[in-house]
Amino acid sequence: MTPGIYAQRFDELDTVIQLGVASGQVIDVSFPDEVPADAETDHEVFGLITDYLNGDRLALTDVEIALTVPTDQRQVLDALQNVSAGNTVSVSRLARLAGMDEDSEEDNATVRDALRANPIPLVIPDHRVHDAQGATPPDVAAALRRLEE
Repeated sequence: MTPGIYAQRFDELDTVIQLGVASGQVIDVSFPDEVPADAETDHEVFGLITDYLNGDRLALTDVEIALTVPTDQRQVLDALQNVSAGNTVSVSRLARLAGMDEDSEEDNATVRDALRANPIPLVIPDHRVHDAQGATPPDVAAALRRLEE
């Protein structure tokens, strides 16, 4: 994968998905209002996103990612990748899956912080946590949950 910024509109989600790619790995996913003028529009990951949107719920597991987040947040995001499509978890359940104390307000705050700071939403599916806002915009998260039903 060539490093750079890639963006494409996905009508199924009524949004643009932008990828930041470095060293052959996706390092950032965002949802700008429009495709930036300097963004490339063709990337193999967009094919995987299309497959996912068309029903292949495992397509995004093939995306190579690089995470540079604090260790406690990484635990949360790694655990979140194990929540399968069509399922949702609570913040406390995700804390437990990440090896934290589900009854600890501090650990639950770490989970919420990790979700908000998620650099690769969609690929790391923060939309599957039903009682916290992740990095995925609320309308896109709702559309993703509907698609996964």
